[in-house]
Amino acid sequence: MDVTDLLDGLNDAQREAVAAPEQHLLVLAGAGSGKTRVLVHRMAWLLRTGQASAHGIMAVTFTNKAAREMRDRVEKLLNVPSRHMWIGTFHSLAHRLLRHHWREAGLPEQFQIMDSDDQLRLIKRLMKQMQIDDTKYPPKQAQWFINQQKDEGVRAQYVQGVNNPFERTMAGVYDAYEKACQQSGLVDFAEILLRSHELWLNNPDLLQHYRQRFRHILVDEFQDTNAVQYAWLRMLGGSQGQAPSATTNYLMAVGDDDQSIYGWRGARIENIQRFPQDFAGAHTIRLEQNYRSTMTILQAANEVISHNSGRLGKNLWTEGEQGDPISLYAGFNEQDEARFITSSIDSWVKQGHKKGSVAVLYRSNAQSRVLEEAFIREGIPYRIYGGQRFYERLEIKNALAYLRLIQSRHDDAAFERVVNVPTRGIGERTIMILREHARSQGISLWQAAHEARELGLLTARAANSVEGFTQLIDRLSAQTLDQTLDETVHYVVEKSGLIEFHKKEKGEKGQARVENLQELVTAAQEFDVGDSEEPPLKTFLDEAALDAGDAQAEAFEDSVQLMTLHSAKGLEFELVFLTGMEDGLFPHKMSQDDPQRLEEERRLCYVGITRAEKKLYLIYAEHRRLHGQDHYGRLSRFVKEIPTTLVEEVRLKSQVSRPVSSQRAYRDTAALDDSGLRLGQIVSHPVFGEGTVLNFEGSGPQARIQVNFRAEGSKWLVLAYAKLEAVNSERC
Repeated sequence: MDVTDLLDGLNDAQREAVAAPEQHLLVLAGAGSGKTRVLVHRMAWLLRTGQASAHGIMAVTFTNKAAREMRDRVEKLLNVPSRHMWIGTFHSLAHRLLRHHWREAGLPEQFQIMDSDDQLRLIKRLMKQMQIDDTKYPPKQAQWFINQQKDEGVRAQYVQGVNNPFERTMAGVYDAYEKACQQSGLVDFAEILLRSHELWLNNPDLLQHYRQRFRHILVDEFQDTNAVQYAWLRMLGGSQGQAPSATTNYLMAVGDDDQSIYGWRGARIENIQRFPQDFAGAHTIRLEQNYRSTMTILQAANEVISHNSGRLGKNLWTEGEQGDPISLYAGFNEQDEARFITSSIDSWVKQGHKKGSVAVLYRSNAQSRVLEEAFIREGIPYRIYGGQRFYERLEIKNALAYLRLIQSRHDDAAFERVVNVPTRGIGERTIMILREHARSQGISLWQAAHEARELGLLTARAANSVEGFTQLIDRLSAQTLDQTLDETVHYVVEKSGLIEFHKKEKGEKGQARVENLQELVTAAQEFDVGDSEEPPLKTFLDEAALDAGDAQAEAFEDSVQLMTLHSAKGLEFELVFLTGMEDGLFPHKMSQDDPQRLEEERRLCYVGITRAEKKLYLIYAEHRRLHGQDHYGRLSRFVKEIPTTLVEEVRLKSQVSRPVSSQRAYRDTAALDDSGLRLGQIVSHPVFGEGTVLNFEGSGPQARIQVNFRAEGSKWLVLAYAKLEAVNSERC
């Protein structure tokens, strides 16, 4: 192959990046701009032109999948094996270094790598030895603290700000953990990177060897680097402790500051922003031509992201078609939102499209419950991409286990699941004794728990812990005897300690678990027992078990993809629904008052918009029950940042679409059929008194309307006979 053939089919900016002279390069690669192609062709160009050997190139990315794809594409392009090239993730390359230089790194030759579960078990053991109350200081929180410090490049002895008991305790656990790992030759994932960075710092000759060896270092998804990864690259790239002119290597950073969405797990957007300053003489190239989306979608994305400050700047464009307007739909509530989505997907599929060409994106995991129920009801196969179905999530299974024990004390599976969740000092040894006694006597674990205490089969401490658990279950049962279903669920998730337990988990995961538990309360509030003669709790638990057992679509089956916005990065779909476009949900309420976090939320919206190839729907609900609470949300500011000329408002009732008026910012409420009532309106009933309109079903005289009455709670009424009077005295 002639070397210039490598430039065939590339646009001008891509050619510039591929054939650039030897220098530090920052390639700002917009969504859908062909960044992987540029990376692969750059490596091929360096090899073909003799500027580098396969031995002298290092290519770094974030996932094993991306590394495999890069390696495969290099082999196909050059028809040569890539095994001599260092292509891999940060962790795999750092691990390779430590295996080669274990002695210099201060490790035993046969050091062992711990996964996350191994790490947590070690932390639990150490905290027990240190007599630390794991109900007050959860081991998972200590695990998060240790990993966060390592990601920042901080050893235990240098931890700052230990000004309160919590921080002092965490720092103490970190110190004990470090010593235990060193003594046993154990390395966790965060340690791999930190230790390899220290390898550079403590061995300048070794660092110089690798600087001379790897003349060209290429890094993908540069905006996602954390503190220790960036420091590792700066050392190897020659920008720390040595002038760039004195080195023989060059760093090519490929990324997009507008797609930096992982600040919550340590990624630092400032790394890509300061690249031109930290790597002197760096040349910046912008890949702005998009090969994925219509011009309408790109214009919307450009307008939204333009509201962020400190951007390095780029503007996506395409030679493709202008495309359809972006459709905006105002759902009456989350059920109407889900109904509209399933109806739209049904129409899309009937037009000859694959279900797999559709993605439904949401900000919070808890939003998936209502969507899943709608997909199951309509028989539309779906998959939760990168996650679990609502009723399969750990925290939901735990909450349901408590509810099952209230319903039946002899549910052994439920007993075993939560007897020590949250942690209450009941170890595997105690559970094994209870199991053996239950099996030998042919009784349930609940009965065994009582008998084991009476027979002295347990230590005093274990007996007290088991008794505390059984008393908790009895107390939960007694307190919920006269409560409604949703009151019972709310009481149990609070008083069992599950909410507080997960609140102590740091980061997005803990927050998501709390939101999912709150959403379980919403599920109970909306649950219709129908004609069942069973107690509401039993009916609810049976339905939850059936939902959990109704498997997702198989991997090979054509199915709609449901996922969080974070999971969607790097993917693309012909049809995309962005749901929950309300202030407080997206942008998330915890980000609204923090300028930096609000900008990351906006970047997340930009990522969501640019997943769409042909058609994009933005959907919001005027009333939403989420996390157990009522929300009358305002339309997301992100939607309002899109020019009205790009958006059409969909009116499902009249089956028409029309451009959004430029004189107003999208409608605030929607009329319920022809009744004259509106969602959120205060109405009066001759028997039940005043209430708020929440929902409706059907049309015409037999339509049903849901009203939350102040004195009587929520009730469904047939519209024709309801005799509701609006506060403005209009009769329905």
